[in-house]
Amino acid sequence: MTAAALTAAQKDALATVAARAGELSDWCATIFGFGETAWREYRSADWYVARLRAEGFRVEEGSGGMPTAFCADWSNGEGPVIGLYGEYDAVPGNCQAATTRREPRAGLGFQAGGHTDPHSGLGIGALGGLLATKEAMEKHGIKGGLRFTGEPAEKVRGSKPIHAAKGYYDGLAAILSFHPFYMLPMCNTVRWDTHCGAAYAMIYRFICDAPEAWGRADGAPIPQSHSAVRAPGANDALMIMYQSSKALREAMLPHQGGWSVSEAILTAGQATADNLPAGLAEIQYMMRTPTVAMAEQITAVLDRNAGAAAMMSGCRWERHWVCKSRPGLANHAMARVVWDALQAVGAPQWGEAAREIAREIQRELGLSPMVRPFIDEMERLVDPVEAEAILRRDLPPSQINSTSDDYTDMCWHAPTARFYIARPALKAPDGFAYPNWVMNALGGIPATIDPMVTTAAKVLALSALRLLEDRAARDAAMEEFKSRTGGGIGGRAWVAPLCDYPPPIHFRWPEYVETTRGRDWWIPSAMPGA
Repeated sequence: MTAAALTAAQKDALATVAARAGELSDWCATIFGFGETAWREYRSADWYVARLRAEGFRVEEGSGGMPTAFCADWSNGEGPVIGLYGEYDAVPGNCQAATTRREPRAGLGFQAGGHTDPHSGLGIGALGGLLATKEAMEKHGIKGGLRFTGEPAEKVRGSKPIHAAKGYYDGLAAILSFHPFYMLPMCNTVRWDTHCGAAYAMIYRFICDAPEAWGRADGAPIPQSHSAVRAPGANDALMIMYQSSKALREAMLPHQGGWSVSEAILTAGQATADNLPAGLAEIQYMMRTPTVAMAEQITAVLDRNAGAAAMMSGCRWERHWVCKSRPGLANHAMARVVWDALQAVGAPQWGEAAREIAREIQRELGLSPMVRPFIDEMERLVDPVEAEAILRRDLPPSQINSTSDDYTDMCWHAPTARFYIARPALKAPDGFAYPNWVMNALGGIPATIDPMVTTAAKVLALSALRLLEDRAARDAAMEEFKSRTGGGIGGRAWVAPLCDYPPPIHFRWPEYVETTRGRDWWIPSAMPGA
């Protein structure tokens, strides 16, 4: 597709994005400034709900039983409905101001939340595309509807498996999935065959609520006095679990394909008295695997480790699901629609104002400022087939899926395209690696992040309108979806939702808190080194 081949509605949509670029920039900065983390994105979700209602959408708050999720709908009459979505969760320990030096956002410490991917730009880029599509549909009388879901907790792959299981993606004609990225091959391109894989995440909880019973099975109950031997307790169970799972990680799966298991301690000790065993400890595990079977295999090992750890430390244990997401499903017809739009829009471009900001960062780090400081590939398109070939170089031929993101759950409910627009990243001199704060800052500074946001909004609008106006393109995508699933939803090759658990919203997730001292991160910003 060339610019000359665009429909009148598509041309108007591009003009809308350009006209609202200032608003999109301000909105992106707002969400970046909230920096709220998984399951606790209260201000961000409230902002989106208010904005969408102001734009004429009907919004369900708390969709799927998730307080920071939502589902917004708008209709222009009977016709196909296109799905888009926003993410807005940040990452703990990545608080960074939108400046050219390392510093946390005002009033916070570095351990607070901050946008790394950045989901602030992801969500606003998607919102920009949504609003441009809506305006074009109204102006040109295009029948159909738009659904925009608010997706919290992507960093723990949280909301989309739940939304999918509860039917929020059913009945859509197509879904468009955008994500920022900066490295080849997934830079200014569309996924072709190899979509993201399966992902499981769970919390193991150890409870020591009967320490006096420890050892009774051996006929040697332990005296429960303050000066006597006592049950180890929940902290010890957690540490045994942590160490044993680390030690057995190499035995969980073969060494190929980029699978991973990581952990995070959520709760430990509960500040109990020094002469009492800790009563509660929780550790979260997250895994990325190409297949569900591999995830189940790892889960079985972790379950055995948890049982052994609990038995050795006088505890009982529970497993609580955070995520069970399916691997992705390709759709070439959808990929072609988005690739056409990408070619019409072109890759994002960074002007002199953005370059000077990049040079300021380089000077701050003691580097010689570069004439063209941004990575060259960020301003180029990559053909999806070429990107696929590059991606496959490091994967076994039998591996169908790789890496992780929960958009994959959408793929089983409607034809879905996953595409990437370049986010700002800097060239590095030989032997130098930029500290993480640089990428985070570039994702919040308007001059450096805005090109990605507006480019994504344009690609989304062109793609959505193509699907709404071009029945042949829409039908081709649906026919491929039915072919790959063996008949669509419920077909012989369709994978049903794996989510069989309630939203895991009640755990001690990192968050901002309000106290008599004001608003702060749960780790106080006044703490030395925080």
